[in-house]
Amino acid sequence: MSSLFSQQDQHCSFQRIAIIGMGLIGGSMGMALRQGNMATEVVGCDRNEESLALALTTQAAHRVEKEIARAVEGADLIILATPVRTYPKILDAMKKHLEPGAIVTDVGSTKSWVVQELESMLGEKNPFVGGHPMAGSEKKGIEGADRYLLENAVYVLTPSERTDRNALKKVEKMVQSLGARTLELSPEEHDTMVAMVSHLPHMVAVALVDTLGEVTKTQPEVTMLAAGGFRDTTRIAAGDPQMWFDIACTNRKHLVEKIEHFQRLLTQLKDEIIACGPSSSNVKNEGLSQSPQEPLKGRLHRARELRLTIPGKAKGLLPGIHEVVVTVPDRPGMIGHIARLLGDEEVNIADIEILRVREGHGGTIRVGFYKEEEAEKALQILSQDGIIVKRW
Repeated sequence: MSSLFSQQDQHCSFQRIAIIGMGLIGGSMGMALRQGNMATEVVGCDRNEESLALALTTQAAHRVEKEIARAVEGADLIILATPVRTYPKILDAMKKHLEPGAIVTDVGSTKSWVVQELESMLGEKNPFVGGHPMAGSEKKGIEGADRYLLENAVYVLTPSERTDRNALKKVEKMVQSLGARTLELSPEEHDTMVAMVSHLPHMVAVALVDTLGEVTKTQPEVTMLAAGGFRDTTRIAAGDPQMWFDIACTNRKHLVEKIEHFQRLLTQLKDEIIACGPSSSNVKNEGLSQSPQEPLKGRLHRARELRLTIPGKAKGLLPGIHEVVVTVPDRPGMIGHIARLLGDEEVNIADIEILRVREGHGGTIRVGFYKEEEAEKALQILSQDGIIVKRW
């Protein structure tokens, strides 16, 4: 079961929302709901007093509580934003204090086990709607939270046969009020897909960092050579270890399948590297239909072409954003100048990112647009202003 992306500009219909776990996702959702006046009251709950204090300081909640029972009292929506294997214990603590009909949802990265467990524990009194925002950061805790973290992100909802359709619509409306795009998948579909695009890459990054750690025992200087490519590839390995431990344990079937698939391809790649040898000659060996170098070349070309089709800076499964790259001098107000030039011509910026900067000289900025014609128009506007710009 799946549905196309849906995004609408509307407010959610909940009076009191309780968020259990004021970390990166919980804090970001709290900021968007609280600062956007999308609920009468947002209550934040966490065991960490510093996180609760920061939730108030950053306006991620109207009120905070350490006790789960007090946090969920009178709430018509409860959002679970803790590691998934903590859910049963949290539900035990709050079950007797839930209002009849109060909806429970979550933001966990695995869904089959979560949906089965929580539907069983909640019964008919309180509907459960599984959810997973496809956004995040290697930064841990509410310190990394951002009101706009979910802006344009794909937010997967995973209804089952038991899901109350009215509750699903209410949660969908809340998600859309955060600026996210909803996508419906079955729990099984979700877990299979995220094992490939999220869970496997994280474990590969972990293995790369572990390999580096072993190599540094004999070659300690190797970390000095770890440039942008290695840092970018392994950035996600800095994520919350407890969260990723829970993900691996609750989606192990699909994750192991993807690891085994990856291992087979890595073995093939190793064999192709061995076969190509050090020579640059393309002369075919006697009795062979192609040079030993051809399989490796073909694989590298295929990987490059496929990678180029993946949208840059897309959050989750978001359709492609059309981009331009601008080279600007290091001068105050340049980003604002670019935004004003485009705004005056009614060109809407979907995303913006500073790629590289050299203090005192300048840098490059990536600017994204929803439509190709907007990117082309931006290219023309900025070029006419004397700004160095190109399509990316």
